[in-house]
Amino acid sequence: MSRRDKRVDAYIAKSADFAKPILAHLRELVHQACPQVEETIKWGVPHFTHQGVMCALAAFKSHCHFGFWKGELIFDGKEDSAQSGIKARERLRRITCLADLPADEVLSGYVKKAAALNEAGIKPPAQKRRAGAEDLVVPDFFMAALRKNKKALATFEGFSYSHKKEYVQWVAEAKREETRQRRMETTLSWLADGKPRNWKYAAKNV
Repeated sequence: MSRRDKRVDAYIAKSADFAKPILAHLRELVHQACPQVEETIKWGVPHFTHQGVMCALAAFKSHCHFGFWKGELIFDGKEDSAQSGIKARERLRRITCLADLPADEVLSGYVKKAAALNEAGIKPPAQKRRAGAEDLVVPDFFMAALRKNKKALATFEGFSYSHKKEYVQWVAEAKREETRQRRMETTLSWLADGKPRNWKYAAKNV
């Protein structure tokens, strides 16, 4: 029985030209590092599973993303010396070419650790919440708009509580309907590109 999903082939084929070699390379690397891995599509993007979800790929307009379900345990705050102190996990969030990737043996190590964590039944640590923090209420119109854009929805669902809240508050607090619609359109565009609400300020600090 094949452990490859034809929907992943289709996803790579319809991706931008710059993304195709990146996605294909990462896909093969995952299979080599974990021969038992299986492919599927979740939230519109390729996921790799072995006794649970391990990692996922996503292609956006100008970059690719390679994320791990239990990233906190896999990276453990490690720094990537080849990138002047940029955290290894952050490096994989914005891949524009094959040269952006760490060495294959490093990536294989991440995949093998992800597989080992699943095999051991280890769960990711619970996200810490501020004392007295309330559950985030996402308006129906906001979720309805997200469901029409699979890339934006996948990014939003993968964001932290604070990143989600920044977008929801920004859109919901608009006083005029025209402003709200404009902010919603901007939100979908930025989320589809994998960007947090305040990405412009973060870019200035890199």
